[in-house]
Amino acid sequence: MSTTITSSLTKWQRKKLCSLLSHDRLSLLFKASVHGYNVNTFHQKCNTQGPTVIVAYNKSGYVFGAFTSKDYGQTDQNVVDDKAFLFSFNDKEVKEDPLRVFSGNPQYSFTDNGPNFDSLVFLYNNTATVYYSNTATYTFDPHKMHGNDLQLTECEVYRVEDCGGLLEKPWRNVQWNSERRKALLSIISGWKPSVSSVKQARILLVGPVGAGKSSFFNSINSVFKGYVSTQANTGTAGTSLTTQFRTYHIKPGSGVSHVPFTLCDSMGLEEGLNSGLDVDDFASILKGHIQDKYQFNPSMPIQPDSPHFHKSPGLKDKIHCVVYVIDSSKVKLLSDKMIEKFVVFRRKTNQLGIPQLVLLSKVDEACPLVAEDLKNVYQSHYINKMVQEVSAQIGVSMSAVIPVKNYCQELEIDPQTDILLLNAVVQILRAAEGFFDDFYNPEERSE
Repeated sequence: MSTTITSSLTKWQRKKLCSLLSHDRLSLLFKASVHGYNVNTFHQKCNTQGPTVIVAYNKSGYVFGAFTSKDYGQTDQNVVDDKAFLFSFNDKEVKEDPLRVFSGNPQYSFTDNGPNFDSLVFLYNNTATVYYSNTATYTFDPHKMHGNDLQLTECEVYRVEDCGGLLEKPWRNVQWNSERRKALLSIISGWKPSVSSVKQARILLVGPVGAGKSSFFNSINSVFKGYVSTQANTGTAGTSLTTQFRTYHIKPGSGVSHVPFTLCDSMGLEEGLNSGLDVDDFASILKGHIQDKYQFNPSMPIQPDSPHFHKSPGLKDKIHCVVYVIDSSKVKLLSDKMIEKFVVFRRKTNQLGIPQLVLLSKVDEACPLVAEDLKNVYQSHYINKMVQEVSAQIGVSMSAVIPVKNYCQELEIDPQTDILLLNAVVQILRAAEGFFDDFYNPEERSE
């Protein structure tokens, strides 16, 4: 099963709902097409999450649902919520505002049939249907609510969140001026591994499908080129777009004569067995056995007789730092199975003594205050909270978690984005230096 869980709301619908709810963001908790039209799963994912909004989609193009400010719980008792309401979008009705809100006598219950808002019961009998009855709780024209189409193509539940505003002081100090950008490029250009047999640090990017691994390479490449470049395949396909092991060399540019690292891209991590990057293949990559352009086979790891198997790798062929890439807006959606996979991969990396960092990607998508001004990234209460959560879930120190924004839609590079990306590279090279220190011999010092 794919671990990429994306919202079906359009940007306009999301913005409209946030405005209606007077909150900054909606965080996706449950998606029926991924988790199943199952009431028990709904309760596992959505109970005790505070204010939530349920959003249903039908083939007739209606998007409708209900908001509650109370916790979901498995109880047949009526819940009174004077803030609850039903709503419906119908983009076809251009003459009027496509968002309609229906408020009423707010009593509802959460039954084994599904979230029951009296007039509407979602996930009815564990099926992709909504049960409708015209009751005194909410009075509305069913045609205007759902077009009399009660068969669902999707059903989602979002937690309604505040970003928590800005902290008084940034929790990491970053200089955002052009001098700092130049200084970072200079640090990177002048860096050399302390072992003479290695000319470039090999950095392996690992993470769930769609987290932004290939985008990170493209973004770093863009910084050195001076314009936005797309060399590696990117996107949000349900399964990994990267099916080969790729070693990307970055061409010097932007006044830099030497790029002292290469980025290695691997298959995305996926929950299911025989899907995504295999732990044995991962170990082979770390040890330097897998060569560029090896085609992964998730059901069978690489064999020593493969033409892409490097039988006697040197230190320069091994991985010198592992970087886990996690989408900051999906931190709370990491399943137990995915976290287990991270733990297994981390254990394997620890055994080989390889340093590990976490890149928290898409910070601008996770927090509107950061989208507004990237310089808010280290003052954002929400990003700080996500860094703490990732640190606890993956088992790394907070100092090993680095927030970044990749170039995705932009056509031109931006100094602030560059500084965040180059800062990440400097941290990665410093971590890799720790690996080389173990092999350091003063007699063989890098010239």
